[in-house]
Amino acid sequence: MLRKALALLIFIVLFSCSTYDKYKNNIEYYEDPKLFRKSMKKLSDIIVYDIFSPPVASRIYVYPSIAAYEVLINDNPSYKSFSGQLTDLDNIPKPDINLEYSFPLASIHAFLTVGKDLIFSENKIIEFQKNLYDELKSKGIPNDIYNRSISYGEEVARHIMDWYDNDNYKETRSFPKYTILREDVYWKPTPPDYMEGIEPHWDKIRTLVVDSSNQFVIKPPPEFSLNPDTKFYDDIMEVYDIGINLTDEQKEIASFWDCNPYVSHHRGHAMFATKKITPGGHWIEITSLVTRDADLNLMETIKTYSMVSIGLFDAFIICWDEKWRSILVRPETVINQYFDEDWIPFLQTPPFPEYTSGHSVISRASAVILTALLGDKFEFFDTSENEYGLPPRTFGSFIEASDEAAISRIYGGIHYMPAITYGIEQGEKVGKFVLDNVDISNTTLSIK
Repeated sequence: MLRKALALLIFIVLFSCSTYDKYKNNIEYYEDPKLFRKSMKKLSDIIVYDIFSPPVASRIYVYPSIAAYEVLINDNPSYKSFSGQLTDLDNIPKPDINLEYSFPLASIHAFLTVGKDLIFSENKIIEFQKNLYDELKSKGIPNDIYNRSISYGEEVARHIMDWYDNDNYKETRSFPKYTILREDVYWKPTPPDYMEGIEPHWDKIRTLVVDSSNQFVIKPPPEFSLNPDTKFYDDIMEVYDIGINLTDEQKEIASFWDCNPYVSHHRGHAMFATKKITPGGHWIEITSLVTRDADLNLMETIKTYSMVSIGLFDAFIICWDEKWRSILVRPETVINQYFDEDWIPFLQTPPFPEYTSGHSVISRASAVILTALLGDKFEFFDTSENEYGLPPRTFGSFIEASDEAAISRIYGGIHYMPAITYGIEQGEKVGKFVLDNVDISNTTLSIK
């Protein structure tokens, strides 16, 4: 009996050593950032599937990214925590320094756990997790390290979930809907579905870095007037004239940056919809492309996603604060009512006020942050819209891409020029403020 027990013990020790050696030999697999990019892409796909609005999508991107970052810095001590730097975030749980973890696994688990809590189609995350974790296990990770890592990722995820539970999102779900104002200056629902205004209370969501939703209030839009001698009249005519004289290149640019999560199509009595990534989702995909092209390691990759998503989140709050302050009417409404009832913008008008342009604000904020991290002449091939049937576009810098994203909105017929000009200004301020007020060290990434 003693001999059998000893033999069993020897087998277990040898097997454990063999498993551990296999794990160590495959350690680069666990640290490969493509696993995290794959996880982010799954989250984006679910955001599209569940049809989340652009502001809400920014919330779904940011909290999982922060959770992943806070786990992985335990493996990268030169990076600083967001704790004490983002509003109300503190006391991130720490691992036991005497035990071994796979922090890449724990990081992905924290990301997916938080992401699953923020979307509707939880089964899609669960299925993805199962397949991914089976793959990870096949590379030899010992059970004790695996279980410990999953538990730690879960612990950090729960902490982040408790934190965002107090960001006012739940409360705003019960706030009253926007009541349409009759005066011509104010936004009205637009064809073809005349949807109600999206997120009129987004300015009540807790910001992460900026002091408040109205920190960067900019110049108000030109005063509404149909007098031919006024700025507003000129702005209307500019949209109208561009719309009826669009070049093929302008159409391509407008389509590439459309990023409308829900576009409805009507054919007689039939109606169907197409779903796409949000504007923020497009910049998250750009982040994926450029972190891959720059050959960033896992920590640098998650850092970049985190900073971009923080910028997106605060930029949407700043922009939506202005939208629902000025509540400016869209070009389609004015042109159809007073100038040409048959005029249709090239893009479907989104269901919220015009000023400022969300694309302009969030694109410039993202571009400013990516420029600081990866350089001001980082060329990239943007394939973000390939899966939606649109050809890729090449950009010589992030600022160039953000400029094109901004101007695309006048080509689409859904913004006046001041919303674009001042939207860029707003986004620039948000991006710079995030960079100036978040210190996570290792500012310069090791681009290979």
